[in-house]
Amino acid sequence: MADSDRLYSEPPNPNTQHERSGSMSLGAPPTEDEVSPINGDAATSAPVASHDHNAERVAYVVNSEIGVMTLLNRLKQCIQSTREVSSFLKRRAQIEEQHSDNLKKLCRTTNENIKKPDQRHGSFLESYEQVLMIHERMADHEAQFGISLAQMHDDLMDVALSHERLRKHWKTNGLAAEQRVADAEAAMRKSKAKYDTLAEDYDRARTGDRQAGKKFGLKGPKSAAQHEEDLLKKVQAADADYAQKVQIVQAMRHELINKLRPEAVKALEDAIKELDSATTLQMQKFAAFNEKLILSSGLTVSPITQNQQGAPIRSLREVVSSINNEVDYSNFMNSYHNKVPSRLPDIKYEKHPVLNPQHQPIAAAPPQRQSDPNTSFNSRQGPPPAQSYGPPPPQSYGPPQSFNGPPPSFGGPTPQSPPQQMQVPQPYNQGPPPNHMHERSFSQGQPLQQQPYINTSVASRGGPPAQASGHGGYNQSSISSAGGYGGSISSAGPPQLSTLPFQSSHTPPPAGQQPSYAQSPVALHSGHLPPLKPVFGLSLDQLFERDGSAVPMVVYQCIQAVDLFGLEVEGIYRLSGTQSHINKIKAIFDNDASKVDFRNPESFFHDVNSVAGLLKQFLRDLPDPLLTAEHYAAFIDAAKNDDDIVRRDSLHAIINSLPDPNYATLRALTLHLHRVTESSAANRMNASNLAIVFGPTLMGANTPGGPDIQDAGWQVRVIDTILVNCYQIFDDD
Repeated sequence: MADSDRLYSEPPNPNTQHERSGSMSLGAPPTEDEVSPINGDAATSAPVASHDHNAERVAYVVNSEIGVMTLLNRLKQCIQSTREVSSFLKRRAQIEEQHSDNLKKLCRTTNENIKKPDQRHGSFLESYEQVLMIHERMADHEAQFGISLAQMHDDLMDVALSHERLRKHWKTNGLAAEQRVADAEAAMRKSKAKYDTLAEDYDRARTGDRQAGKKFGLKGPKSAAQHEEDLLKKVQAADADYAQKVQIVQAMRHELINKLRPEAVKALEDAIKELDSATTLQMQKFAAFNEKLILSSGLTVSPITQNQQGAPIRSLREVVSSINNEVDYSNFMNSYHNKVPSRLPDIKYEKHPVLNPQHQPIAAAPPQRQSDPNTSFNSRQGPPPAQSYGPPPPQSYGPPQSFNGPPPSFGGPTPQSPPQQMQVPQPYNQGPPPNHMHERSFSQGQPLQQQPYINTSVASRGGPPAQASGHGGYNQSSISSAGGYGGSISSAGPPQLSTLPFQSSHTPPPAGQQPSYAQSPVALHSGHLPPLKPVFGLSLDQLFERDGSAVPMVVYQCIQAVDLFGLEVEGIYRLSGTQSHINKIKAIFDNDASKVDFRNPESFFHDVNSVAGLLKQFLRDLPDPLLTAEHYAAFIDAAKNDDDIVRRDSLHAIINSLPDPNYATLRALTLHLHRVTESSAANRMNASNLAIVFGPTLMGANTPGGPDIQDAGWQVRVIDTILVNCYQIFDDD
């Protein structure tokens, strides 16, 4: 009986079956009798044998005690994967629907805006409308694609829910049958253990292993024979109970193996196959719908069919290519042909005979506007010469005189305006005119000596002078207004800070004459420039030896730009500029600093904060700080004095001991920052705020191995004291 119980309770050894079937499937290699050297039948039968071997292994697993649980786990994985695919389809459908809605909304908004009167019409409008129609059709395809994906999501969710209920059913029934058999086997083993124990006791009592005597029972002492008889009855009862339990286990295992387990296995396998097939089918549909969407969008962008009239439908490229800019421009201009006003008569200058009755009226040159600077450097007046215009003596030319009287109106003739008098260059020995005394001159620069006549009516924004018209004749050149801010541009470079005028001039350049800024704004948009004359990263001594200027050109140009355009900018030197602009301007300086002229705001992209950032970067990149590492400790010790006068005098003495380039640069920077503080009501940058910005920059806190961060407060105090006592430390000349 023990052997029969072992047959039902212990599962068969899989290794035994593997060994038994190995030589037929995958185990031993084929022998010479099995393989023909001519046709090689074993090679063709190998995949079939492998498939049979896998099928046997699968059947062995699913029909074992763990088969139902393994199939339940597999079905759980399939349900989870199906739900994940369904969730993906749902999110993809939402994305497609949202994109379709946004695309349609964009098309509607653009269609409304493009038809407004302030937009282009003509072929551009027609092509643009067709482009929007193409986008609307693409949006319709995406909307249909999203609807299909949403339906696929619903189908997969229904399948997953139904299989989840099926899994719960077979988990309850299938595992319950397995559990009942397991419980019956446990009861059988318990009965067998009791049976074996009683049988051993009966055997000892029968063979006389124990001493003879009386045994005490409930009803009194028993003899050995009575005890043996009682044990025999118990053994017989235990044997009957054990045999009954074995029969029950055999019947339950037979039912389980032949009926219940195959039913559960078949139901679970069918559910797994059905769910896997449903998921795969939906994924195949997803792939097909994607192909359909892409193909529909492609045919919408580039159709190959014809419309109902038989004409080919234009593609997106053909629609865009049909825009005719020349025709649109011509039609737009022709629409204003009837709105052009009648041509005004030519404006001529007529001199009143009362002013000069002896001479005929002289045709006036183009008048000078009031905002243009006067080109005379030394006031010289004289009456008009009686002789006609000719080449005057080369040594007797004086500065030219401008026209007298108010400027004429630009909207048309002004007969009521007072007459104007044109004056011509006179020798220096001429006296003032008897009737008129009108004097204009620049307040800066040196007087020009031995210069030919300059026509002030063609003043331009920094244009180059024209060539002389002849030997000793009038040189028709123009005085530059320094990029629209007055002042003279000489061949020696930009003017000094103390001579910068701030009046603006807006006289347009004459035809054919280009501006002559030191740096063209277009140059800043050029590609990478080689560092022919690097500025950043060099010491002030190296720049001084190379360029011959104590104040580097980059410092001069940045100060000039901020003085002209940044004194009223809120947060100047505190706000950061655009890094791309800073890098481009830096490349120009490293290439050739003489190409840069910050009097033209286009040279720094109209971004004065980038100029301020460029100045701070130059000071940070100095190998030795502006206040020098040698005097750092002395500056910090001087800043620790609480007495304002003592602290100022101590800093003054240290500043006087700086090298010449450092002293000159610090002087120019300090006077500039003092001008910034004078406009602190607008820019919100007082001395303390500027000291916070420039303290680490000028003292060198950003240098590797530089001063301790704990000195930051003293650094700020040094710069603040210098700015507050600017005119006591530096003279303002």
